[in-house]
Amino acid sequence: MRLFSSVKDVTDINALVAEGLALKKNPYAHQHLGKNKTLGLVFLNPSLRTRMSTQKAALNLGMNVMVLNVDKEGWALELRDNVVMNGTTVEHIREAAAVMGQYVDILGVRSFPGLKNREEDYTEVIFNKFVEFCGVPVVSLESATRHPLQSLADLISIEELKTRPRPKVVLTWAPHIKPLPQAVPNSFSEWMCKAEVDFVITHPAGYELSPDFTTGATITHNQNEAIADADFIYVKNWSAFEPYGQIFGDNKDWMLTNDRLKTTNNAKVMHCLPVRRDLELSSEILDGPSSIVVHEAGNRVWAAQAVLKQMLEQLQ
Repeated sequence: MRLFSSVKDVTDINALVAEGLALKKNPYAHQHLGKNKTLGLVFLNPSLRTRMSTQKAALNLGMNVMVLNVDKEGWALELRDNVVMNGTTVEHIREAAAVMGQYVDILGVRSFPGLKNREEDYTEVIFNKFVEFCGVPVVSLESATRHPLQSLADLISIEELKTRPRPKVVLTWAPHIKPLPQAVPNSFSEWMCKAEVDFVITHPAGYELSPDFTTGATITHNQNEAIADADFIYVKNWSAFEPYGQIFGDNKDWMLTNDRLKTTNNAKVMHCLPVRRDLELSSEILDGPSSIVVHEAGNRVWAAQAVLKQMLEQLQ
């Protein structure tokens, strides 16, 4: 594996999930793979879980880790070709990415969408330029349209905690005070549609995701109907795909509460974090036995480690 940007880069999802669970039981068994290898982590946006979990995963594999916060510590990057750089940008991504590739064996890149230009975001301009010019294997630490390490950790969590062979998994929209990217729900949908689950998406009218990510899912605007008999409920806000990046209405009644969980199959409640308490998700759920958000975040280590292990094996 030289690229991990979506579920499409994985040849065997079940095997990758099993790898993650095996690494959780024996984290340090493959340190020889990472000896004298360096992972570079490039952040154009803030990060807590992705940064720490991926660093921990690399250290478990015996790797060195270098972290660069480009938004705070790097030069302003020019992404366009054939322009005279007489404005605010200082370094072209062609040189910046190529130089990073000289220093590391694997590069991780995190870049959010602008939520202004859908074509620009959905063609993954920033992420793909790093892939094009760095010359080393690349891991997505979240891009404009996907967050595959999060989705792999989510699937690992579901596999680990499911109580029936084919669980019902529901992705439900949640309220927020500002427009958020579609990357996490896109990615979660894409992975669940490939997994051995019954997958349902529920959201208010107008918040439909791109059909490129939801083929195979059941989609409904009735949250109560969607979560009935659910085993896992994934809570997440996202902005509209059309009109792009917009939000409309407060839809406060979409926040999940314990009372709504009564019709589920003792559902476990998931969220990628960070979460705005009592806006996106009620404190009574987050502080109660139904929440697995911290457990899920812990599995981010094993998701990242499974991916890095496969990349390192190809570098041997």
